[in-house]
Amino acid sequence: MEQLKHECGVAMIRLLQPLKYYKEKYGTWQYGLNKLYLLMEKQHNRGQEGAGVGVVKMDSAPGSEYVFRERALGAGAISEIFDRIRMGLGADPGPESPFIGEIYMGHLRYSTTGRSGLNYVHPFLRRNNWRSRNLLMCGNFNMTNVDDIFSSIVASGQHPRFYSDTVLLLEQLGYALDHENHRIYRELRDNMSGPELSRAIENAIDIPRVLREAAPKWDGGYVICGVTGSGDIFAMRDANGIRPAFYYADDEIVVLASERPVIQTVFNVKRVQVRELDPGCALVVNRAGNVTVDRILPEGRNMRCSFERIYFSRGSDADIYRERKALGRNLASRIMMSVGGDLSRSVFSFIPNTAEVAFIGMIEGMEEILEREKADEILRLSSDGALTPDALRAVMARKLRVEKVAIKDIKLRTFIAEGESRNDLAAHVYDVTYGIVRNDEDTLVVIDDSIVRGTTLRQSIIRMLYRLHPRKIVVVSSSPQVRYPDYYGIDMSRMGEFIAFRAAVALLHESGRSGLLDKVYRDCLEQAGLPESRQRNCVKAIYEPFSDEDISRKIAEMLTPPEVKAEVKIVYQTLDGLRRAVPGHPGDWYFSGDYPTAGGVRLVNRAYINYYEGNIEKR
Repeated sequence: MEQLKHECGVAMIRLLQPLKYYKEKYGTWQYGLNKLYLLMEKQHNRGQEGAGVGVVKMDSAPGSEYVFRERALGAGAISEIFDRIRMGLGADPGPESPFIGEIYMGHLRYSTTGRSGLNYVHPFLRRNNWRSRNLLMCGNFNMTNVDDIFSSIVASGQHPRFYSDTVLLLEQLGYALDHENHRIYRELRDNMSGPELSRAIENAIDIPRVLREAAPKWDGGYVICGVTGSGDIFAMRDANGIRPAFYYADDEIVVLASERPVIQTVFNVKRVQVRELDPGCALVVNRAGNVTVDRILPEGRNMRCSFERIYFSRGSDADIYRERKALGRNLASRIMMSVGGDLSRSVFSFIPNTAEVAFIGMIEGMEEILEREKADEILRLSSDGALTPDALRAVMARKLRVEKVAIKDIKLRTFIAEGESRNDLAAHVYDVTYGIVRNDEDTLVVIDDSIVRGTTLRQSIIRMLYRLHPRKIVVVSSSPQVRYPDYYGIDMSRMGEFIAFRAAVALLHESGRSGLLDKVYRDCLEQAGLPESRQRNCVKAIYEPFSDEDISRKIAEMLTPPEVKAEVKIVYQTLDGLRRAVPGHPGDWYFSGDYPTAGGVRLVNRAYINYYEGNIEKR
């Protein structure tokens, strides 16, 4: 599929023993730093636009730096950051060296709002001369109610310098942290003062209280991570579990990351030892090293993201691997229909690097069908008295024709050419394996993980497959039709970008029902004036007149280049198939339009208004 920008990746480490412990046991002062590097590299798939590292050194003497931060842009940001850090450490680093501390924070960035540049790379830092008021923050999130958060901050008397959800969250959390500091100060000021009072405040900070003040104002999908300058750390997950977070703790270390297998690999621990952070909860490690999981918000509906399981997450997770195989297996019967039941003239393959696991599941499903057919044929031959050794060998010799037809050759640099020249280059991103498809006789079946915009399919993949001269091309999507924008982390926010939406609109025009487009616009405008709790997704009405098959046929027509004479068919996963394959992650708003929060419903209606009014750049 075409490249999508999506949710970011986070990593946090808290060393629970004195730094000397790690030097003696592991032979280096850089134990925490090395582990952070591995956690970030293993999650490189989650952020190729930038990266950032934050380190807090506990119990530094006054006048010495204790909060360190490095950020960089680009796909090589991780290497650039750690090269800089290691150059700064010199040949003989020690416990006093910069970036050698007890607390480590890492962030992998994919922008989802169109904003780029170093100013938008996490972690963000709120400075203060009191350690307990310093705050490092990073996250994997998108908020749907940034306007409300901004208004509440301004109403408190603050004057934010930037209008971005990250900055606003930093200031909001910082304000709540200031409140907590003031609360403790008022309790203790009559009995102590100066450094003694400061240390007492640091030891008494109640991070769950801070989060309970700030988090009820958030609407979105998020994992928010923070570190105070005095040594408290936290990671909080949204109440619906939209964005993922996993953690591991023992007597040496506490670690949190966006993906379970990353922790398993880096720390060589068993899967059962890595826990999922419950929705609405925060993993908290206080200054003293006490580890707790605190409920901050009531747990909402389970809306763990299904699209993330299909496409973004690391497939080395045991559950994700099984789920992706199931997605492919669930499509077998529909694929059988698409090839007219003729397996002898069908070649099966996949788009490299994206749908390989679903392909394995698809082949398993097709083999099950083939085995049933062979058994039925043997029984028929037996009942007819025609089951000879030659006939049996002929039946048993029937196999699926499984081939690797596409090999990714180059990564097209878009600045090389524009327009038709660029499209011509895009058609050659993949090389094909010639000679394995019988010209004008075989059906070529390839599976991809998803078809969102269809751009790559039209410009590259179908053209590439047609070079093999098949009679028919069947493109299979392991995910259902992506019909609705996402507002919780993945950069899919413009209504008109989705090929399923464009297909439905085209069908409305063709069937003389274009008036429905006007009605939906009026409905969306009316909804905008209602309280969020009463708003509904009006865009669903666009799809209601048509079956999934109607829309799939139109998509195939729209994505077939004019020079391609072979029949092109597109087979999508069904919603039921998705839910059976990924039962623990029912967050399917991309496909169903059932958004997990009120903010998502409001924004999908807004997206249609922007589409209808021609504001194609607005999200």
